[in-house]
Amino acid sequence: MNLFNKKTILVTGGTGSFGNAFVKKIIKSKFKELRIFSRDEKKQNDMRLALNDPRVKFYIGDVRDKDSVFQVLKGIDYVFHAAALKQ
Repeated sequence: MNLFNKKTILVTGGTGSFGNAFVKKIIKSKFKELRIFSRDEKKQNDMRLALNDPRVKFYIGDVRDKDSVFQVLKGIDYVFHAAALKQ
């Protein structure tokens, strides 16, 4: 995917089912940085260990908290909003 070359990408809900599948697809591209934003520390740690890629950064936060979203958006070229709120 040349679209992501040297780009910084954010995936909200990156540890969920869609986010995980999307990350597995783009991990082979030449992106500069991939930010995973989610509420689940355990899933983030599992994903960190599985990917073992220093270009992937993990951020704990909730899409309902606009301040945490604004912080993680700094310097982003593309956003993929995959966060799902469940009951």
